[in-house]
Amino acid sequence: MKFATFTDTSGRERVGALSDDATRIISLMDAGLPEWDMVGLIEAWSDAVRDKLQPLLSGQNGVSLDDVTLEAPIPHPRHDVLCIGQNYLEHALESARYKGVEYKQPDYPMYFSKRVDRAVRPGGIIPAHDDITGKLDYEAELAVVIGKRCDHLRPEDAYQHIFGYTIVNDVSARDIQTNHVQFMFGKGLDGFTPMGPWIVTADEFASPPNLLVSCLVNGEQRQNASTSEFIFDIPLMLSQLSAGIALEPGDILITGTPSGVGMGFQPPRFLKKGDVVECRVEGIGSLINTVG
Repeated sequence: MKFATFTDTSGRERVGALSDDATRIISLMDAGLPEWDMVGLIEAWSDAVRDKLQPLLSGQNGVSLDDVTLEAPIPHPRHDVLCIGQNYLEHALESARYKGVEYKQPDYPMYFSKRVDRAVRPGGIIPAHDDITGKLDYEAELAVVIGKRCDHLRPEDAYQHIFGYTIVNDVSARDIQTNHVQFMFGKGLDGFTPMGPWIVTADEFASPPNLLVSCLVNGEQRQNASTSEFIFDIPLMLSQLSAGIALEPGDILITGTPSGVGMGFQPPRFLKKGDVVECRVEGIGSLINTVG
């Protein structure tokens, strides 16, 4: 099942389920459910909620996606987005080359957080911030959306605590990231978290979800890999993080990006105003944004 946050013609922000053919959206109210936001839906998720929505997903229920504006599925995450760096070997190697250092495979994951003012909607603008950065980069990533509180989670229980998956573009200012010798500032500028177009519930995927992740810039493919190439897998990440940080419903973990980012080219190919960035994840869809 797919869930999206959308703004209707009255300007009201709502949550709904997509029809089976992904052309229409059925609001929670149309299904006789409370008007939860996405985090509220995740917290309330149950077989009973599913049973109210499922019969409405075929036919012509709801409204056409052409008549609404899709927002980021979770426009205002309750906490910073959790991230892992260099979780694909080839991206770790290109990152080391860019920095002029020798790569050494780490014993532990590189975790950091990404500040989010408001997640950028599908079709929305990625601000160039060209007054403070000249090295704007893209990173297509599979995002894990937590469904149940995780506190000292065992790896073998991890997938039972996932509500679903979406796409995040971990937009990065490489010069800021390098100059300040950490990731928060260079990856946490306003508008640096495009997300969407919707959340697909975890039951639509295998565990683990071995999915193709790719990115196109102005129609040219730059990134293309599979999550089967993760250095550190999702159960390990969730168990490690939850050993000291309780994860709550609606929290988001992005799982790393493949090689092919702008800094990995010789010479680097950073984003500029007008560029169209399309992040794709198999089984979810496409997240398309323009740099402005």
